[in-house]
Amino acid sequence: MEPRVTLYSRPGCHLCEQARAVIERVCADTGEAYVEVFIDDDPALVERFTNEVPVTYVDGQQHDFWRVSEERLREALAR
Repeated sequence: MEPRVTLYSRPGCHLCEQARAVIERVCADTGEAYVEVFIDDDPALVERFTNEVPVTYVDGQQHDFWRVSEERLREALAR
């Protein structure tokens, strides 16, 4: 199953840790998969997302940055 949720993050980022916790909970509840991408591994992602991590994508579209709304994520995955 292809993950519907992508979390772009950085190691040691407290907002990323909070976002990951919300995403893990919602994906566990909904049976969806997610993937986490560390932006520091790719210079193009560093340039694109440095000031916005964590950034969440759902179905290939940007969904949230900095904070993940559990309610909004659940709604997006229900579509």
